[in-house]
Amino acid sequence: MKKNSLKALCFLFSLAAFAQQPKTKKEFTTHGKKITVYTTAENSNLRITSTDNLTFTAAKQPLEVETAVFVEPAKKFQTFIGIGGAITDASAEIFAKLSKEKQTEFLNAYYDKQKGIGYSLLRTTIQSSDFSSGSYSYIKEGDKELKTFTIEHDREFRIPLIKKAIQTAGGKLMTYAAPWSPNAFMKSNGNVLKGGTLLPEYYQTWANFYAKFIKEYEKEGIPIWGTSTQNEPMAVQTWESCIYTAEAERDFIKNFLGPTLKKEKLGNVKIIAWDHNRDLMNYRANVIYSDPEASKYVWGMGFHWYETWSGGSSMFENVAKVNEAYPDKGLMFTEGCVEKFDATKYQFWGNGERYGISMINDFNNGTAGWTDWNILLDQNGGPNHVGNFCFAPIHADTRTGELIYTPSYYYIGHFSKFIRLNAKRVSSAVSRSALLSTSFLNADGTMATIVMNQTDKAIDYKLIIGAEQSVVKIPAHAIQTLVY
Repeated sequence: MKKNSLKALCFLFSLAAFAQQPKTKKEFTTHGKKITVYTTAENSNLRITSTDNLTFTAAKQPLEVETAVFVEPAKKFQTFIGIGGAITDASAEIFAKLSKEKQTEFLNAYYDKQKGIGYSLLRTTIQSSDFSSGSYSYIKEGDKELKTFTIEHDREFRIPLIKKAIQTAGGKLMTYAAPWSPNAFMKSNGNVLKGGTLLPEYYQTWANFYAKFIKEYEKEGIPIWGTSTQNEPMAVQTWESCIYTAEAERDFIKNFLGPTLKKEKLGNVKIIAWDHNRDLMNYRANVIYSDPEASKYVWGMGFHWYETWSGGSSMFENVAKVNEAYPDKGLMFTEGCVEKFDATKYQFWGNGERYGISMINDFNNGTAGWTDWNILLDQNGGPNHVGNFCFAPIHADTRTGELIYTPSYYYIGHFSKFIRLNAKRVSSAVSRSALLSTSFLNADGTMATIVMNQTDKAIDYKLIIGAEQSVVKIPAHAIQTLVY
């Protein structure tokens, strides 16, 4: 080969190799950026209100007497998969009682990214829960072959609301479902209520039940992203409930649920383990994840916030420990609400702060998605067929037809409205315990930093990112989202 031809060939190879190199993403920079501050504060009319437009200046070493929030965009962690709430039978029944105008307002409030807070996650139930007007099933009692299976019950209220929510959200809403109890004939106590366990002879029947549900919902145009094995598997409740030890859940997933979903060509449906409080999640993770044959079917772990029933504090560190031990597994907050409904406390600010505290800690400990409980309840905190009345971020007074927005709605919105799908959490820390903070880098290059002030005093703090900073003021008992 001639020398010039060889040179030309080498040049072409070089061009091809260069073209195949992945384009490097631009590193985040604050240079030339402005900060838009959105604020919600107690004793004010600020509700996710744009309150300031700030610029960056050269950063200086903060002093011990100053309060600072430090963000390091180069240190990236979990990918964000969404924030949302549960469409229960109760929520759907109350929604159906609203006027058309109020229905539109409600849907926009949750699911529209501009007019509302942009929910992107949805949880729903497989059969009835406590937040149904009564217990019901998709099959006739005793039907082991599931020949009578139908979701006709859900077509009256729940499915229409889910479809409207998906439409309002732009045509896509990541949906997952959880069962509260198998049918009475499948259980050791012969009752859908008050605990009991799934009888071994019905393990396969119950696994088939999940597959039937998923396929029927998908026929309705509602793709199911995932399912949990069982809602609150260690709680004997007065409502629909079923007990699984860690070993029982492991074996049900390994030998029945996982293989059945795969066999039914539903292997893409994620299985969420645990779906209960933070207190016992470490033991459940150790038992299920240490078994490779069970673990291979499990996307990750769901958890709730009700461990405080015992009088203790929220056990956020357990989430961090599971994430530390099993970094390849997902984490999702699957349920939380303010218990013991009291209409005089609709605007009790501490309810909103409970959400802010939990969401910041859960995200900072590795959680990828966060799901509230009922998206809507009535003026009694129901309907609930066993009197377990609770708060929702939005209530509807069915006597007047009015919607009541609680502080919880706005606190959730400071996250869901500004953190978008596929965002990456980045390192965010505070210098004083009066503030809490978490930060997410969106795919479009914008950063959302959430800062919460739990104290009775307004605080001036420095937002410091690399060699630049800005000074921000946050009111007492407030939450802010800084977008830059």
